[in-house]
This record gives sequence, structure tokens and C-alpha cells, in this order.
Amino acid sequence: MFIRSERLFLRPGWPEEWEDLLTLIDDEDVVRNLARAPWPYTAEDAKAFAKREHDRVLPNFFITLPGSQGARLIGSVGLSRDGDEVQLGYWIGRPYWGQGYATEAARALLSLARTLGHKRLVASHFVDNPASGRVLHKLGFCPTGVVRDRFSLGRGGDAPAQLLSLTLGERSDCDDDFNAAMRAA
Repeated sequence: MFIRSERLFLRPGWPEEWEDLLTLIDDEDVVRNLARAPWPYTAEDAKAFAKREHDRVLPNFFITLPGSQGARLIGSVGLSRDGDEVQLGYWIGRPYWGQGYATEAARALLSLARTLGHKRLVASHFVDNPASGRVLHKLGFCPTGVVRDRFSLGRGGDAPAQLLSLTLGERSDCDDDFNAAMRAA
């Protein structure tokens, strides 16, 4: 599967891209905001991630930025199981932070998730990573009111994470509340 958005091309990762992946994610500030990536992130970790099996129902993509010299890897976005629920996850390399790429890539994946028949997604972000929370709010995710400790391999322990959810195909009831809170801040 491949997805083209306005500025990005989302595609499966290939095993031979492990070095590009390692170069991009070998940043403690990126990895500490992920639950499943260890720190330090090694060549073996990158090789394993780049060659993992592709799941048609829970796709994962490399986020690439097309250019005149080929597509440049800038992050990853995907769906996974979290118990009985389907979870959205993403990360963007530091040089590409603050440019809307996470929102654009995740929005493209949400469209595919609807097509695949997913009705509801969950997501979380560590409380000390409000930028990720803003991405999720822009996508229509609503806070569940639950903050719980979540284990992070990158942090080597638990950290508080806010849980959010999104019912696909419905307007988010929290959009107006979030926008009002952002205007007041």
C-alpha cells in the first residue's frame, strides 16, 4: 500500500533503508517520546524495524518527502494493536518538527483506516510532549479523561501519558472545546 498526500508519500519501509532510519531516529529527544523504541537506538533496532512484516489491516508506513533527488525519509506512521483496540502511532525526525508533517501523514492514514473498516482508534502522548497532543487534537482525537503511566523503552521506565480516542466517520465533539482552550491559552 502507498499513500500520497499534498506534500508527502507514505510507503512501506524496505530492509535496505535501515541506515537512513538509524540516522533519522538516533536522537534521544525523538525516541523518549515513543513507547516501543529503545534508547540507545542501535543498528540492530533499525534493521528489525525496517524489515518487519507488513500487515494489511494494521499498516505502517515510512513518511517520505519527495524531492528532485528522490524521496527523503522523515518519519513513520502506523496502526497497531493495543489490547483490543487499534492505536495510531507516529514520529517525525527532529529536522522536520513543527512543519505539519505528523498531522498530514496521520490524516492520510486515518482516511485509509476508515477504508479498512476501522471504526475507532486510540492514541496517547506523554504529558511532557504537548506537541504530540496538539497533533492528535487537530486530527479530531478527544481526551478520554484518563492519564496513566505508560512504559517507554526510550525512557527506560514509566511516564504519565494522556489517552485519547477518535470515532472514525463522525465529527469530533471535542473540536470546539479544544479550539476554545487554545484561544484562551
